[in-house]
Amino acid sequence: MAKQEKNTLSRRDFVTGAAVTLASASAGAAALSPLMDAEEIPTAEEFLQKHYRELTPADKKEIFQRIEEEIEKQYGVKATVDDPPPLDGVEFAYVLNIGRCIGCRRCVYACMEENNLSRDPQIQYIRVLKLKKGSIDLDTAIHDYPANEAADPDYFYMPVQCQHCRNAPCVKVCPVKATWMEKDGIVVVDYNWCIGCRYCEAACPYHARRFNWTRPGLSREDLNPDMAYLSNRPRMLGVMEKCTFCLQRTRKGRYPACLEVCPTGARKFGNLRDPDSEVRRILENERVFVLKQSLGTLPKFYYVFAK
Repeated sequence: MAKQEKNTLSRRDFVTGAAVTLASASAGAAALSPLMDAEEIPTAEEFLQKHYRELTPADKKEIFQRIEEEIEKQYGVKATVDDPPPLDGVEFAYVLNIGRCIGCRRCVYACMEENNLSRDPQIQYIRVLKLKKGSIDLDTAIHDYPANEAADPDYFYMPVQCQHCRNAPCVKVCPVKATWMEKDGIVVVDYNWCIGCRYCEAACPYHARRFNWTRPGLSREDLNPDMAYLSNRPRMLGVMEKCTFCLQRTRKGRYPACLEVCPTGARKFGNLRDPDSEVRRILENERVFVLKQSLGTLPKFYYVFAK
């Protein structure tokens, strides 16, 4: 545990400004091998030591300023990019009351607007599954039902997004450590380190990660200018992305966008370590379950059936 925490903390201070990673460094060295003697080929570790260094706050400020300038040049929008740190004594968790969800999918589109998701092609972090009452077979659920089929009394609805697992398979398989869990329980992705191998997408049992097959389609009108480096800044072609519990909001004392638009109060969010928090009280007093418990992923996204 101590080793993992140490790696997490040092990783936050290792923001890069380039999309070069351990795997791509190795691949680049291998590609040069016909032109170089074996002893001249740099190891991946040597490559990184040469090209990377731990960044100071001033370095980060410079990187974020560069990103802001690129956004303004591309979209004509003055954006603010920052890096809100995890809060001390906080472990975020989500609780969703299936008994109240009506499948309206307002959460889906609020998430898109808040997190600068591509509109063309459309990317969504949240899937709202429609299931026949009396069944919980996720393999037969549908999530592309017409809007007029929401609130069908013969069905129930189960929104699914990143579960922010304590034992996250996606983190384990990333060959370049571009994804990791922060100390407040949020699993993040550094888009500049991601090499787009999609191992994490294949490893996730919740289908919670998205890959940018094309340049994300965002217009000036679409863009939310309040951004964070590890969450809702515009992503590039060929990288993975996912729900971050709206860390650009939640680390500043606000609720996730999906919760704020829910018309039935089905969504609850808060600090697991606070015994007086709403999510803690729900977990202690309601019948709670997690998706695919047998896999041992230990999600921090909980479900309850209650009216």
